[in-house]
Amino acid sequence: MSTRYGVLALLQLAWPVVLARSAQAVIGFSDAAMSAPLGEDALAAVTTGSMNTLALAILPMGVVFIVQSFASQLSGAGKPVAARRYAWYGLILAAITGVLSLAGVPLIRDVLGLLPFSPAVHGHMSDYMELRLLSIAGIVATEALGNWYGGLGNTRLHMIAALVQMVLNVALNWILIFGHLGAPALGVEGAAWASVIATWGGAAMLGGLFAARFGYERGPGPLALRLDEFLRMLRFGVPNGLNWFLEFAAFWLFINVVVAQLGTIVLAVLNVAIQINSVAFMPAFGVSSAGAILTGQAIGAGHRDEVPPLLRRTVRVNAVWMCTVGLVYVCAPGVVIAMFEPPTAAAAQFHAVGVVVLPLCAAWQLFDAVTISVSEALRAAGDTAWPLWARVVIAWLLFVPASALFVLRLEGGYVAAILCIVGYIGVLGGALLWRFRSGAWRDIELTGESG
Repeated sequence: MSTRYGVLALLQLAWPVVLARSAQAVIGFSDAAMSAPLGEDALAAVTTGSMNTLALAILPMGVVFIVQSFASQLSGAGKPVAARRYAWYGLILAAITGVLSLAGVPLIRDVLGLLPFSPAVHGHMSDYMELRLLSIAGIVATEALGNWYGGLGNTRLHMIAALVQMVLNVALNWILIFGHLGAPALGVEGAAWASVIATWGGAAMLGGLFAARFGYERGPGPLALRLDEFLRMLRFGVPNGLNWFLEFAAFWLFINVVVAQLGTIVLAVLNVAIQINSVAFMPAFGVSSAGAILTGQAIGAGHRDEVPPLLRRTVRVNAVWMCTVGLVYVCAPGVVIAMFEPPTAAAAQFHAVGVVVLPLCAAWQLFDAVTISVSEALRAAGDTAWPLWARVVIAWLLFVPASALFVLRLEGGYVAAILCIVGYIGVLGGALLWRFRSGAWRDIELTGESG
């Protein structure tokens, strides 16, 4: 059994997920790097607007992530028809999300007007987000199908879709931001259109493969979608989505309210640091997702005792990666931050803040390795409600008040801001690890009577 769930099996399943998540991180990374020549206002608008768009998408994204848990457990139990239904439930939720996103477009400019952005940043960000909302249904659909295929053990299709999105995004950024190949130079709006088109390109590819019945066993009997199963997906998926949303909302408040008061340069640097960290985080998230797939398959096959050693292997792999990245942040922060410096008089200040912020970011790498590994293992087992409340308490009763106190009232500035993030991730990782060791996940029945 240990060979089936060993390090080699983990890495074979993980590398496509790592490439997929890394490609998604490169999209945000390239948006930031290619918007930098437009100036610090545009850079702050694109990076913050991208994060705000993710904030709107993250709840349904978190919900459809549970599709992977259902698919892995049902495939491990030998129930392909029941597993296939959950792909459709994810697509239904993506369609609902798309309708709600379109309804929110007229509200963007007024909502952003309530936040403490400069007029220039507000204008650019409004233009950017009004377009980016067109992509949210595509983001959720890609996650639904990608995670469904991953639950079956096929992580390569999601990787290919993510690579398609990355290539399209980088190429279209170059064309539409700067007006190459005869296209108009759209600036910030060009970055938004590039992301919208790239997102739907990857979603269309996965949707076409799924419609063509590629890469999965249909199984005997009719599909027969069931309302009770859709509601069961929501029962376990909504807490997972709220997990992501409420945590992200705390960070959204932190960036848009607390950090925004430190000035445009600091806001831009902090958002750039988050984009850089996402490049490090996404491979770790990919390894954790692979561990979650194996966890779900082990539970579905009745091999729950294999889960703890599998989690230990996942944490070790992630710890090696995160510590390596942390060393780069400490040893060469100037080289990394130089890629994002705007060609304006503020470049020197941008660099000075960046070379302090990036080494501090290395402090949360190891905590993140543990937190994401345990979080994904609990999600695969269907333990989504307890982590939700843990995140709510730690994010909103600890992180948010502490950041307001130390950053603003005690005037700790951006150094205190980074240290607050480090403290939050460390405390959350400890809480989730305690929950896993309690063994409560062993008693959770995710799939019910499906089949």
